[in-house]
Amino acid sequence: MIRKVAILPNKGKDRELVITRRLVEWFEKKDIQVFLEEEIAADLGRGDIGCESYVLSSAGEVLVVLGGDGTMLHAVRRVYHCGTPILGINLGHLGFLTELEVPEIESCLEMLLKNEFSIDERIMLEASLVRGGVTIRKFAGLNDVVISKGAMARMIHLETFVGSEYVTTYPADGLIISSPTGSTAYSLSAGGPIVAPNLDVLVITPICAHTFYSRSLVISRDEEVRVILRAGQQEVMVTVDGQVGAELKPEDEVRVRISNQRVKLIRLKNRSFYQVLRGRLSEGRI
Repeated sequence: MIRKVAILPNKGKDRELVITRRLVEWFEKKDIQVFLEEEIAADLGRGDIGCESYVLSSAGEVLVVLGGDGTMLHAVRRVYHCGTPILGINLGHLGFLTELEVPEIESCLEMLLKNEFSIDERIMLEASLVRGGVTIRKFAGLNDVVISKGAMARMIHLETFVGSEYVTTYPADGLIISSPTGSTAYSLSAGGPIVAPNLDVLVITPICAHTFYSRSLVISRDEEVRVILRAGQQEVMVTVDGQVGAELKPEDEVRVRISNQRVKLIRLKNRSFYQVLRGRLSEGRI
């Protein structure tokens, strides 16, 4: 039975703090130990339950995340390496990753405490930025790795390999390397396919490619994508999940592969991916 829960709300929003207080009180009535980041605990006047932020990811047997998909993406990067299961409560607009809506919180949390849930495992992406043959940055993400030009930059050329095999050089505004989870995010907006999240594949999708024959490419989990920036001095970035990243220089290489570790998402409802997809499509939310 679950005895410890960590709660991670989207910081700086009053609604999230109100619901965090509500959850803390609910769990404490059930004799569940609650962990919060010190900053959040202080905002609630509950310094007695605060913990250091670096401990939060492994402090609870479950991490409850309050916010939209962006908050979930942030939480995933913090805890996937610990194996901590994540339960998302949707307070945002999109809700592909979150499981619950606010009106059903307490009734569904009762199911959590009774162990009436399943675990949905999703692949993670690992990206490396290589400059002059040396890896200078590493990233992890759930949705995608995006190489893109700045607002005022001209078209860039991205020499792309799968493993050691040269694929093509994309003359484009950028390139998206997406997981199946991320296939319904930026990749979909750029014309990429919707991919069932239980598949172990990567999707390569160019952004506004300046060619008539450019299409998305789907590759297996055992293959690594390598992209070399062939461009002059202009603003180009690599970003992961739209939240972290670095500026690229000419001849920099970005390498992306599927991680050996997976993120665990708690599912309390007996809803398939296709049911969620149908609902989001009918609502116009993707």
